[in-house]
Amino acid sequence: MNKKVFSRILLALAVYGVFVFLVVNFYDDSPANMRWEDREAYNRQFISQLKLGEFTFDQALEKLGNPDITEAKQANDRNYQVLFYRTQHQKSDGITTQDECSYLLFIDNHLVEYAKADNYRGLNDVIAEHTIKHSLDNQETHLDSVDN
Repeated sequence: MNKKVFSRILLALAVYGVFVFLVVNFYDDSPANMRWEDREAYNRQFISQLKLGEFTFDQALEKLGNPDITEAKQANDRNYQVLFYRTQHQKSDGITTQDECSYLLFIDNHLVEYAKADNYRGLNDVIAEHTIKHSLDNQETHLDSVDN
């Protein structure tokens, strides 16, 4: 009788091992396959842990999947891209709007800003702000070199 119990335990462990192997190797757990509630929670958690300058546009697409809304523009020899991911449910109408999202702003493929979309000023304002900042930084660098 001990052999019978032992063989059943061994069989159960083997079946469990095969099941784990199949799940680990073949289950696609990408955000695109999540229910909308789970995807919102995943997006919120993931975005809250991002580090500016260390996260790229390609990583966003890989880790968060396709964005719900996008904007892009090239200005002053720089690429500006904004990805909106749904992070807070507002109303059940089947349409995702900016007020239900958080945005990720990428300049030349690097994350420079993220926040709830309520704080989003529009791509033209973002470009103007960054152009002014970049211009001021260049002036400071030029003045520092003149002083030395």
